[in-house]
Amino acid sequence: MNVPSNVLVLGIDGGGSRCRARLCAISGANLGKVLGDGVGGPANIRLGIEQSFGSVLQATTQCMSAAGLAMRDLDRIVACLALAGASEPSHLEAARRYPHPYRSAVFVSDTQAACIGAHAGRDGGIVIVGTGTIGWAELNGRQYRVGGWGWPISDEGSGAWLGCEALRQTLWAQDGRVPWTELLGCLFARFQSDPHAIVRWMTGALPRDFATLAPVVVEHAAAGDRVALELLRQASEHIDALARRLLALGVDRLALVGGLAASIEPWLTDETRRHLVAPLGDAVDGALRLARDAALSDPQRDRGRPRSR
Repeated sequence: MNVPSNVLVLGIDGGGSRCRARLCAISGANLGKVLGDGVGGPANIRLGIEQSFGSVLQATTQCMSAAGLAMRDLDRIVACLALAGASEPSHLEAARRYPHPYRSAVFVSDTQAACIGAHAGRDGGIVIVGTGTIGWAELNGRQYRVGGWGWPISDEGSGAWLGCEALRQTLWAQDGRVPWTELLGCLFARFQSDPHAIVRWMTGALPRDFATLAPVVVEHAAAGDRVALELLRQASEHIDALARRLLALGVDRLALVGGLAASIEPWLTDETRRHLVAPLGDAVDGALRLARDAALSDPQRDRGRPRSR
């Protein structure tokens, strides 16, 4: 099907910490020139759909400004919103019902878009190791998910998990149950060496707040800290478990992505590392592919729920 010449495609990667967007033209059946990029705030719909869509619009507006477009041009855009939290059916349906300003929109999870981007639309799997963790595979037109059920019940081996486990052991050291190490002393000092300050902080802390402590663990592991090394070893076991399940499902190409991927990779088993490939793209690239496919398959259809005016 031919796409009207004025139609543009927008890829949105709405993560738990920030939202990234890219606006492109369509050239034949392919993506054309990049017209603009944008960044917004957090866009995890599980933690607030209004805030998420506000971040999406913020990033979209930046794209349009860079492209020299006006707000009325939103009606030209076919968008793919790849949002954190959209892997849960109720949150995905809520996003589809939420008013959007685009010509049409498709909604997927940021994990699915990351997998499509990592393998340029071919079959393959990913393990995301960032604030959270999840395994995902695209195989023969079907999707498979492993883990990633949300903090604190899931996301083992993630940045949030590392931060929480490090604070747990800090409190153990304060109790006298385990010896102090440089890592534990460093973390304790961040809270003025007051265990009650840790408790007050964690009461309202989000996963991304715990994840800010993960680089401290990685840094101390590089210096040989006993607790930090053990935490990275345990984290890698959780990532290996996700990878093993994806491989058992038939994945033969596995990309490791996310902010902690490079720190975790050396700890993985040889079996996992044998199947690792460098990602060809990211979630924005995957979202753009899906937006392009939607524009090419049915450019007139509104795939979202009611558009805002």
